[in-house]
Amino acid sequence: MIAQIRGTLISSTFTEAVVDVGGVGYRAFIPMSTYDTLPQPGGEVTLLTHMHVREDAIILFGFATRQEQAAFELLITVNGIGAKTALNIMSCMNITSLCAAIAGGDIKTLKRISGVGPKSAERMIVELRDKVDAIVPEAPFLNKNGEPARLKEAEDAVLALGQLGFQGPKVQKLVNEIAMSLPEDERSSENILRKSIQALNK
Repeated sequence: MIAQIRGTLISSTFTEAVVDVGGVGYRAFIPMSTYDTLPQPGGEVTLLTHMHVREDAIILFGFATRQEQAAFELLITVNGIGAKTALNIMSCMNITSLCAAIAGGDIKTLKRISGVGPKSAERMIVELRDKVDAIVPEAPFLNKNGEPARLKEAEDAVLALGQLGFQGPKVQKLVNEIAMSLPEDERSSENILRKSIQALNK
């Protein structure tokens, strides 16, 4: 099994990359998040890979990080979600937001993803909600009661927004989504508040 390839990037698109490894060009299908990390053609690149073997083809899927690879391999365990759909899901949402939506049972958000219907969204939640914390362990998706976690920084931002006249469940949901999408070192109340105001004023 091919677990990783390292070589010279020959070409890339939003959905695939071709890497020259010792004179052999390997084509790997990739999510958008991996595409964003690729160098210019001619640069050296390392991709973690998942090899999918079918009767008529051997297909490689490439990822920039182990987190992306783990998310992909978890998604394809869900009945009805194939490899291409899993890549599409990862290209539509960052990993933290995706895991937060699954853990929080947010069917509405998951259904917005192209190729994901109500049944697929429900299966993702039922089959994966207890597993996504292994992908992003630093993000407290669920509290000990099994409910979506509430970050103090997000709660502070919600209070500040309330003083500015922004209130209601939709505001709370928006703030939580923004908080969960940010890296832990950028998850300050001020940063969450600023990004929330920007989103609300669009």
